[in-house]
Amino acid sequence: MDCDLPLLPREKLLQFGVEALTDTELLALFLRTGTSGKSVFILSQELLQHFGSLYGLLSADLVQFKHVEGIGLAKYAQLKGIAELARRYYSVRVLEENLLLSPEMTREFLQSQLSDAEREIFLVIFLDNKNRVLTHSRLFAGTLSHVEVHPREIVREAIKVNAAAVILAHNHPSGCANPSKADKEITERIVKCCQFMDIRVLDHFIIGRGEYVSFAEHGWI
Repeated sequence: MDCDLPLLPREKLLQFGVEALTDTELLALFLRTGTSGKSVFILSQELLQHFGSLYGLLSADLVQFKHVEGIGLAKYAQLKGIAELARRYYSVRVLEENLLLSPEMTREFLQSQLSDAEREIFLVIFLDNKNRVLTHSRLFAGTLSHVEVHPREIVREAIKVNAAAVILAHNHPSGCANPSKADKEITERIVKCCQFMDIRVLDHFIIGRGEYVSFAEHGWI
């Protein structure tokens, strides 16, 4: 075997751990095969270069793959399956482990749930009095630029699960995470409504594409 050849992704993972893999190697591990005249490693490199990042690749829709050489319906399905598997993993993991110990962990979870949504989704994480996650729910869904939120519904759900605190989050499909006047107003309404029932609102995250805004970090909540 040519000693100049790099260690195969699977061998590298087994020897050094999955964290040692580059984005290209990790993608190649999932795709498994390349195309005629092109190895899976080269295909993975070209895909990441074309879409700019793993995020760009996994959040792209079928139309964006139309003119990408080497990606047919089968590999497109593989990529979308990887993205959905990651989203579901985060969704289950946050309930089974006490992950929301820092804003960074919370942000990563919320980005996994909301960043690639094509319309505005308003998600609420419900926590107990020790800030452990009880459950999370996509309570409201809207259009590309608007979602109608009802504070009383949030309070009703919090009471139902005996939550002592909540974390609010919604996405901006446009990609820009800057809060609008309406975002700030609905946050104030939710905070006031929750205060009547002694429910704390810990934060409100707005998730964009590759960016986010935390109301708590800015002192708005």
